Amino acid sequence: MYLDYVADPEGNLHDFPIALVNQDVGDVTGPPDATQHVNFGKQIADALEQGMPADKVDLRVVGISESERMMQTGQIYGAIVIPSDFSKRLGILGVGSVIPGDIERPIITLQTNPRMGAFGTQIVLRVGDEALTQVRQQVGQQLTDQVNTQLAPEPGAPPGPEPSGAARVALADPVQIVYQQYRPLPDGTGQGLTAFFYALLILLAGVVGAMIIHTMIDAALGFVPTEYGPWYVHFPPTPISRFNTLLIKWGVMVIAANIISGVYLGVAKILGMPIDHPLGLYLYGALALTAVGMTGLSILAAIGTAGLLVNLILFIILGLPSSGGTVPIEATPKYFHWLATWEPMHQVFLGVRSILYFDGSFSAGLSRGVWMALLGLAFALVFGAVITRYYDYKGLHRGNRVAVAAKVGASSGGGASGAEPAVTDESVGDKSPSAEGEPDATVPGKPDKGADNATPVNTDSD
Repeated sequence: MYLDYVADPEGNLHDFPIALVNQDVGDVTGPPDATQHVNFGKQIADALEQGMPADKVDLRVVGISESERMMQTGQIYGAIVIPSDFSKRLGILGVGSVIPGDIERPIITLQTNPRMGAFGTQIVLRVGDEALTQVRQQVGQQLTDQVNTQLAPEPGAPPGPEPSGAARVALADPVQIVYQQYRPLPDGTGQGLTAFFYALLILLAGVVGAMIIHTMIDAALGFVPTEYGPWYVHFPPTPISRFNTLLIKWGVMVIAANIISGVYLGVAKILGMPIDHPLGLYLYGALALTAVGMTGLSILAAIGTAGLLVNLILFIILGLPSSGGTVPIEATPKYFHWLATWEPMHQVFLGVRSILYFDGSFSAGLSRGVWMALLGLAFALVFGAVITRYYDYKGLHRGNRVAVAAKVGASSGGGASGAEPAVTDESVGDKSPSAEGEPDATVPGKPDKGADNATPVNTDSD
């Protein structure tokens, strides 16, 4: 999957948005008695629309104001701009080819949007160069034929003037392409990569934070042992429901998210990253961290240890190639585009990029980032609450299965006969501390009858 992600970006290109702006107002050419209105800009725009591969490039014909708005909100990767005096300058070039004087070629501006990423900029330059090269050749041939027709002598007349060698070269390639960065990124942005890595850090902190909080709270409550090198501690299980345990973990995650978001912001400032909206970045970072962490904790509460693998796949393995932070989504296989519609990392990346590069504009991705974070938070709350309350309702409490089994056997006389009683989830739930309110059989000072040599083993966890 990862190799497919980067192997052939040009081959995978689809729906890549570029704007086409034709401001040319045209010009009047020809002798006074046979003037005609020409608009070379429209001819070039039509040629570009026909020449651009529709399955790869989404060419949007818009005005200059709309093009700038889409640039400012991150909706397009670049723009091809034909100026208003294009036809006039092209006509002057044709006249100048036979009249001594300086020859100035008309220009077409190829704008790039560096705030959309360095890889996207390179694609715009490559696609724009290929399309404009073909158009320049067509315009050059058309202009050359037009000049030759005008200079052709009438029947019986002496030969007319001929264009110079330099003029013929200028006529063959009459258009100059000017490359321009629209709102270049300031120093300290890593050519547009800081937003991606900041979003990645938020996801990592959420996933790893959920794992650490899950393990440490379970250890403090006595559901799993705590081990530091040669030191091993296993506290007696606390009589507490699964739902209340999850509430504690959620609360710790909220506190940790706010602290971590502040640390990230401080480190970014120390490293010299330009941050125009520090409060917005802090608040969004805390929100995204909370949503990711609480979702991870809910998954762990639902399926236990297997949730570690699920969280890793959901937030990291599938998130990295579908984030759009390094290679544009439009330059990856189409199934990555489907992943990007719901994958958390892409939503967080859009929100962070909007704050860092697009002045915190909601239309540049911040709105989607915020709403998707809130949706993830709502999912975590509902899913976690429902699944843990269901487990509690069914009596699937967390307890020491070995100790409870021994206690059940002693009370039924199984210890005297030597027969081992069957241990079921129901028996564990019915005899658990949280169900009866009794202290656990492994509490120091109250040894379990009939299981003096049994070693407490925890086999049931979130």
